[in-house]
Amino acid sequence: MTAVPVLPVRGSLAVYPGTFDPFTPGHGDLVARARMMFDLVIVLLAVNADKQPTAEATARAARVRDAMPAAWGNVEVDTSTGLTAAYCARRGATVIVRGVRTAADLRYEYQLAAMNEQLGIQTVWLPPRPHLAAVSSTAVRAYDAARPAPPIP
Repeated sequence: MTAVPVLPVRGSLAVYPGTFDPFTPGHGDLVARARMMFDLVIVLLAVNADKQPTAEATARAARVRDAMPAAWGNVEVDTSTGLTAAYCARRGATVIVRGVRTAADLRYEYQLAAMNEQLGIQTVWLPPRPHLAAVSSTAVRAYDAARPAPPIP
């Protein structure tokens, strides 16, 4: 099967929101694919009071920036509190990019997409590549917590 080249929609600005705690290879893959579809992609580290992140948003944003290749000039990293739709309105973004791994993810994301569409923001869902589908931030945090601490010399 031959890959069809994806050309960015001219003037398009997409936001890929999440807590990214941590930023996984699956997240990076979605950014890599989204940046081929849109002129500019903003990876938005959302500050969610209902979650207990392992690091402050600015530290997580720095890690995400470090994970991005320097050649990806059409990718920005930002942080925000409040609704993603309000952030999109401030920045002039008309698209939200979301990764969807499971049917349960899709049900939840469909509800968000329906609300955002009422606000004039479209949602693009991207499935993970098969070899990355099982990796979630929750699983990575659980793995990191289960690893024994290195011995103190």
